[in-house]
Amino acid sequence: MSTPTSQALFTQAFVHANLYKDSVALMRVAQALLALDGVVNATLQMGNPANKEILTEAGLLTAEVQSAGPSDVMVVVQATSSKACASAIDAAKVQLAGQGKVASGTAQEEIAPRTVSMGLAKLSAANIVQISVPGAYAAAEALKAVKQGLNVFMFSDNVPLAQEIAIKTEAKKRGVLVMGPDCGTAIIGGVPLGFANNVRRGNIGLVAASGTGLQEVTTQIHRMSGGEGRRRTVGVSHAIGTGGRDVYADVGGITMLQGIELLADDAATQVIAIVAKPPAPEVTQKVLAALERAGKPAVVLFLGSDLKSPSKSIKLVQTMVDCAAQAVRLAEKFSPRVPSAALSRGADGLSSYPIPRKPKFSQASRYLRALYSGGTYCSEAQMIWAQAGLSVWSNIPVNQALLLPHPKKASFEHTALDLGDDDFTVGKPHPMIDQGARIERLLREAADPSVRVIVLDVVIGWGAHADPASELAAAIVQAKHIAAKDKRALAVLGFVCGTDQDPQGFAAQEKKLQDAGMVLAPNSASAAWLAAQWLQ
Repeated sequence: MSTPTSQALFTQAFVHANLYKDSVALMRVAQALLALDGVVNATLQMGNPANKEILTEAGLLTAEVQSAGPSDVMVVVQATSSKACASAIDAAKVQLAGQGKVASGTAQEEIAPRTVSMGLAKLSAANIVQISVPGAYAAAEALKAVKQGLNVFMFSDNVPLAQEIAIKTEAKKRGVLVMGPDCGTAIIGGVPLGFANNVRRGNIGLVAASGTGLQEVTTQIHRMSGGEGRRRTVGVSHAIGTGGRDVYADVGGITMLQGIELLADDAATQVIAIVAKPPAPEVTQKVLAALERAGKPAVVLFLGSDLKSPSKSIKLVQTMVDCAAQAVRLAEKFSPRVPSAALSRGADGLSSYPIPRKPKFSQASRYLRALYSGGTYCSEAQMIWAQAGLSVWSNIPVNQALLLPHPKKASFEHTALDLGDDDFTVGKPHPMIDQGARIERLLREAADPSVRVIVLDVVIGWGAHADPASELAAAIVQAKHIAAKDKRALAVLGFVCGTDQDPQGFAAQEKKLQDAGMVLAPNSASAAWLAAQWLQ
């Protein structure tokens, strides 16, 4: 939802003391507030110093929330009237109070577990703990779990690097796994953790230092291995997230190496796939050596790396769809429906999709604007566009010389944005949950007569927006109308990351987008490749 900059906004805020909610829960409350009449901004953040700094930069650190502590929820609302502001504040208080209530109706009310030990007392067979507490406290809770012999999924971020190293070192000593911190996605034994998709179980195990990368590869595996006559053993056994810093030299790839060992010992896993941005050189060598020791066919995607395969058992690939295709090929012992090279680098990869002829663009429109919700998609696309000779500016540039100075304010020539980056999520839900900020940017870019192609990703699955296509479809129609009024063509290209088993419905999401005029590709790499062709 957007408001003209000339319109005065009213701001109200309050603090809910001693109530921790993870970022996903707070985003969902914010999304509900943004749906109220007159509300143009709603932010709910834990009151730690990092979040206060973010609110300060956004001009939202009001007097009411300055004194909030790390265990308090800060709520700030902006609306077009004081009445709308007050209504939103009341709604926020009701939602937060409702989420904190203890269920009753029995003779003795049950107290919700407040510690790892209390949780274990209720679920003695549990062997994994999900941690979503403020970063200042996350390490201590993770260490408690590790010392009790539990594996850990750390959704929490803002954990100091030194603490991550200490926790993972202790976990390795005790033979348990720590996924994270800042780990957004995992699938363990078919059970999703964080943001994940509903994928077929099977014989391919993955370890990834990228949440979005893990989603793209697992969904492509599901879709490639689901055709008629394919062996039903092909699918995902486990998808282990590590957190992005795990492959840093200081951390040493502790979780990634443990994950490889676990998959090597897992009888259900016959193929191993690795997804990450290029690790530190010493970590790269450790990972490749661990894969050699595993003795199972492996596929490695170090996004943007120019490494050569060290042996016949390890296949190195360049894109996420190629990673999935190679894994399926190894798992099935025959090629998937479409050759992997064609999927990411040629028109044959688009053969199953109704790609229209290239429109007749005006001479003035010559630039690309990509509005991604996933950072790995943004990075992969930049690499494909660089190979096509395009210089693309970004807030997360692969080439640091192309760092966009003021990404929130303006684009420059060819621009690719990760709208899930902290710069864009201050006071707003992540674009995988709420499309508001992306829709606002889409319409702004559509009004620029120099823009020829706009690229979007649409991510569905657990944790994501319940129906992202509906919101985006209306905006795409409006964007094309803006361009048509100027008598110019505007192409909106993209893809859907998801499966037919996701709650939003993959086919239904694609149809809504196609009906709105969006040109869909079957995967992230093909969408980037097609965009490059239409810029020539």
